[in-house]
Amino acid sequence: MTAFALQAQPTDAGEWLELARRAEAAGFGTLQAADHPGACAAPYVALAAAAAVTSTIRLGSYVSNAGVREPLLLAADVATLDVVSGGRAHLGLGAGHTPAEWLAVGRERPDVAGRVDRCLAVADAVRRLLDGETVTVDGPHLRMSRAVLEKPRPVQDRVPLLLGTANTRMLRWAREHADVVGLTGFGRTLPDGHRHDARWRLDQIDAQVDLVRGGPSLEALVQIMEITDDAEAVAAPHAEELGLSVEELLAVPFVLIGTPAEIRAAIKEHEERWGISRYAVRTPAFAAVEALGLLRPDGTVESGA
Repeated sequence: MTAFALQAQPTDAGEWLELARRAEAAGFGTLQAADHPGACAAPYVALAAAAAVTSTIRLGSYVSNAGVREPLLLAADVATLDVVSGGRAHLGLGAGHTPAEWLAVGRERPDVAGRVDRCLAVADAVRRLLDGETVTVDGPHLRMSRAVLEKPRPVQDRVPLLLGTANTRMLRWAREHADVVGLTGFGRTLPDGHRHDARWRLDQIDAQVDLVRGGPSLEALVQIMEITDDAEAVAAPHAEELGLSVEELLAVPFVLIGTPAEIRAAIKEHEERWGISRYAVRTPAFAAVEALGLLRPDGTVESGA
């Protein structure tokens, strides 16, 4: 079975709550909110509001920037969301990439190794806090002294952890510690701090998946989704920009382009090759996912349909 998550942002109270209801009714398994302080809504506030008008859809960040979030505060946000949603929260974490987010909180963005060190330290600390442990860390990228999350305690025995990454060291860590790996396809961050080189070649995806195979569930972040009778024509300009052939582009899990039958076939191929069982799409793709006619009330889609 393949599950779809919807990544969205509130711009209006009524529209946000209606979107949450629609996503749940349509069969999306998870509602995800981005976390870019100063550039989007506070994710756990938005998700708590969505929790009040839904009952089954899971809720979580995609993903919180571990570089600017403190573990105890993040654990409290996640635990509170778990309480008010009746046990539907998940924690999404990433190493972060936008320099402005560090500068805004009075920090300098570390290099890649430093960002990875910090993310893994935060992920471990939050996991332990949610599990009820007292946490002390005295490292180069994180310092905590006898931190404990006494209240609120999460409803779930284990709040699922999603780690969004394409980084080799983070993938190795995720194999043993994460519940879900969010395959982003992101390579080197470009000078604007927002865009990335794409790690979309099939051999690159093979290598990433090999690092986590047999471990957590895999979720691909879909960057392009379009229902069309001419997939090649839609894919061509994107393939040229990325330096891929059209055939190569249509084979990657970050793209779902084609007729409903072609998209269903692609989903099946991704599952067979990589074991990908989840997809995250953004709000503009809502209608396209819905139009496939595959979502079911339990948030799954019959991948071989």
